[in-house]
Amino acid sequence: MLKLQRQPKMGLDGVRMTRRNMPVVQVAVEVKNAADLPKLVEGLKRLSKPDWCTGEHIVAAAGELHLEICLKDLEEDHAGVPLKKSDPVVPYRETVTAESSIVALSNSQNKHNRLYMKAMPLGEELTKAIEDGKVNPCDDFKIRAHVLADEHGWDVTDARKIWAFGPDTTGPNLLVDVTKGVQYLAEIKDSCIAGLQWAAKEGVCAEEIMRGVRFNLMDVTLHADAIHRGGGQLIPTTRRVLYAACLLAQPTLQEPIYFVEIQCPESAIGGVYSCLNIRRGQVFSEEQRMGTPMFTIKAYLPVNESFGFNGALRQATSGQAFPQNVFDHWEALQGSPLDKGSKLEELVTKLRTRKGLNRYWHRRQPLPVPLGGS
Repeated sequence: MLKLQRQPKMGLDGVRMTRRNMPVVQVAVEVKNAADLPKLVEGLKRLSKPDWCTGEHIVAAAGELHLEICLKDLEEDHAGVPLKKSDPVVPYRETVTAESSIVALSNSQNKHNRLYMKAMPLGEELTKAIEDGKVNPCDDFKIRAHVLADEHGWDVTDARKIWAFGPDTTGPNLLVDVTKGVQYLAEIKDSCIAGLQWAAKEGVCAEEIMRGVRFNLMDVTLHADAIHRGGGQLIPTTRRVLYAACLLAQPTLQEPIYFVEIQCPESAIGGVYSCLNIRRGQVFSEEQRMGTPMFTIKAYLPVNESFGFNGALRQATSGQAFPQNVFDHWEALQGSPLDKGSKLEELVTKLRTRKGLNRYWHRRQPLPVPLGGS
């Protein structure tokens, strides 16, 4: 059970990873002959350090060409055995687009503790600042509070009471304590943080990583006896209330988007536009290179639509167009996964089916309880 994934700051081939070249395409690999499994594991170790997380062997890369090179090296050089590969898989991010319509409530299993939570968008500017390390949990909390207040419009008091970043303690999701005069709150802080890490790593819609969500802990009701408010009671409770808060905040998915730069002569421009339009590409710049007949076309292309793009582009332009792709940003998909029959609901269903999860996820979540007003 080996998962080959991006380590912090490093890629599969030892190249330093940034937001520009992060791995956004992945496939599962397995050996054709079970006796060759140790060779596969050894080959994967040569590509990157292992992370024991899932039951699949995952190879992730920055793009289709990068993935082909990694798989070729794995099969022919590192492992030296024939492999079976899954279809390429693109990761998504889960987020919310509004503040929770009401306060979500979750009871602990022993019925002695209650957590009240609201979710709201963190904002793309702050989300990117966290991803780029400009705002991080290692900063002095007073300095960070002033940065959030001055540059992102936060209330200074709230900014000083950020409990955690998640997932992995550095991700672009925040748990903020906005309670007033709650007893025993410090004793459950670690449990709430653990619940955030769990929920942010496996979101409510399709167990994809959360991105750009701020969770406000509104209130807490705790049992007076410490034995009844331990981690075993409060960690799952925190996860449930975070999920409920997300469902009340118009959840959606974000897909990764490539920045594509294409060099081509004027005669091939029509083929380039046609190829991009079919794949939901958006052209935002077209310039002629001074003193040459070549044009530079810049566009955004969803990673999920990029498979086979290079070949299709060559065919549409008779080999006259030369593209370069690099990850650029995350973009929210239109619609709601809660709307039955919507494309987003179908996508969530496919993701959950691939992961072996219950298809009717939104029918099994804890019911939020209104507390009157916001």
